[in-house]
Formats: sequence, structure tokens, C-alpha cells
Amino acid sequence: MNKKTDSIVILMADDDPDARLMAEEALEESRLKNELYLVKDGEELMDFLHRRNNYRDPESSPRPGIILLDLNMPRKDGREALREIKSEPSLRSIPVIVLTTSKAEEDILRTYNLGANSFITKPITFEGLVEVLKKMGEYWFQIVKLSEQ
Repeated sequence: MNKKTDSIVILMADDDPDARLMAEEALEESRLKNELYLVKDGEELMDFLHRRNNYRDPESSPRPGIILLDLNMPRKDGREALREIKSEPSLRSIPVIVLTTSKAEEDILRTYNLGANSFITKPITFEGLVEVLKKMGEYWFQIVKLSEQ
């Protein structure tokens, strides 16, 4: 991968610590060199994006190039966070990939209507997640031209 690809920050919002750990390990296994930042709910996600509370320092909360978003989280769920992100001019250009256990057609339709860029049902195996992240990396970091703002 080139230097540009390596510099794209991934921000993942998921309340399940096992899912976050598995994503970290799968990202490493998939050989994506992107930095991964983790938050546990929609409130922390918005704090990170707005550099509030524990995320005031730009060094520890860089602007993400991609957001991986779980739908079912406490405090502020993924749907609410997605609505906020896509309604704010300073954030709406960040691609949001819904990565969730849901397979419900209602969730798929609703998240696309809210502005999600992709909807992926989480694989149940580690190997499946590695494969999804490899393909996601190929698409989002090598094929698609992302905004740098």
C-alpha cells in the first residue's frame, strides 16, 4: 500500500469490547496499515468527531477518513449518530460504513436513507471479518477517492 493509503484513519463505534478487539486483530491480520480508533457508543463518537470531553486533543482524535458504525449501542445508537453526522456540513463527507449484526431489511433501508455509504452485516467468524476488512480496504482505500477535508 502507498503512503496515502496508510494515512487514512478508521474510527469504529461499537459497544461490544469483543467486537472492538476482534476488529483490531482483523485489521492487523488483513494487513491494512490504517490507524484504528475505537469508541464505545454514539455519544463518544460525536465527542471524538467534535473534539469534546476526553477527545479534545487533535493528536488523539484525528479526523477519520472512514467511520465503522454499529447500530445498536447504548446512550446514542448508531442511527442517531448517523443522522447527526450526515446533517452536519463539517462531517457529512466522512464515509460511514454500518457494520452491524442486523440483517433486517428495515435497518438496511433506514440507514441508507440516513446517508450511510455502505451496510455490512458483521461476519460471525474472525476469518470472515478479516476478509471483509481486506475487501473494504481495497475498495475504500485503493479504488475510491476520499475527501481530505
